[in-house]
Amino acid sequence: MSSRQRRRTASAIALSAAVTTGAALLLTGCGPTSPATAAGSPSAAGTRSPSPVGTATAPAQAPTAHTPSATASAPAGTAPAAPLNGTGGSGLTISDGTDYVVMNGTRVDFGTVVRDLSWSPNGSRAAFIDGSGDLVVADPDGSGRVVVARNTGGQVWSHPVWQVTAYDSQYKFPARDNLFFAVSTGGVSRLESIAATAVDGTPAPLPLGQLAGLPDLPQTGNLWPGTGGPQGAAVYANSGNGEVYIRDDYLRQQGMARTSGSEPALAPDGEIVFVRSVGGHDHLFELDQDSSDGAARDLTPNAATDYTEPAVSADGSTVAARTPSGIVTLPVNGSAAPVLVSGYVGLPAYRA
Repeated sequence: MSSRQRRRTASAIALSAAVTTGAALLLTGCGPTSPATAAGSPSAAGTRSPSPVGTATAPAQAPTAHTPSATASAPAGTAPAAPLNGTGGSGLTISDGTDYVVMNGTRVDFGTVVRDLSWSPNGSRAAFIDGSGDLVVADPDGSGRVVVARNTGGQVWSHPVWQVTAYDSQYKFPARDNLFFAVSTGGVSRLESIAATAVDGTPAPLPLGQLAGLPDLPQTGNLWPGTGGPQGAAVYANSGNGEVYIRDDYLRQQGMARTSGSEPALAPDGEIVFVRSVGGHDHLFELDQDSSDGAARDLTPNAATDYTEPAVSADGSTVAARTPSGIVTLPVNGSAAPVLVSGYVGLPAYRA
């Protein structure tokens, strides 16, 4: 356990005491195989045209950015002949609401619409919202699809993420394998959860309790959950007050507002990367929860475009974000400017 994790564990123990007393293989290997066409598996690639590759130009704050190389055109319904820029061997994947997911230098046909794709921590499973609005898990090649929960109508489901923890031998906590996601009904958004292993299951509201002595947390307006780390922590945003919240689910469930912003992502060691509007553009910020002053750092101080929907790599070193021109990456520590790595425009995610 790192010194940071030990400090957090010690802090969590102290806090609880106070409350009590008052791409189918690793992406560095070959890409996923084509989906099977047997019964119960996605059908073979249809005749739809591939999603367009943008005419990528580097964002203004990217003086060292390299423009992606051209991608060879391909017949409708087939993957491009040339590798796609920016995803080969990096773990980066891009979903754009079509049947295709960009990963490992190719596009994979999942056989159904894929929205808001995320990956389990070990990269073995994908979670997403399909064309019927249902919550689905699948193998990395789109096969083996299972409807975890079925949207019965009148709701919009979005942004599923994984909460996976191992059995805790010290405190005897069971292992967890859950999915958190946002549910909007009549324009009112809430967070819900369900076991990732469920089949046609029924989601339940995600408990949101506050730290001792702090005001009650809002139960509506919550959206865009993000998870990370070995102890089941989560972050999310609230559309009503513009705050980013942390949800600590280790010794006991508790949470608090951390900073103003939206679309948070949680790095494995606890940094929060999020979006905040500055000077007419959406900037990326990073908040180190161990910092003495609690101040967030602007990772894109010279932004002349919008950086949104950040995702943090499995090793916690890199942020990918969406721009109008495609996907950029930059170091979490802010040591370099964003670099445009893919002309595909969609939601970035990282697969271990």
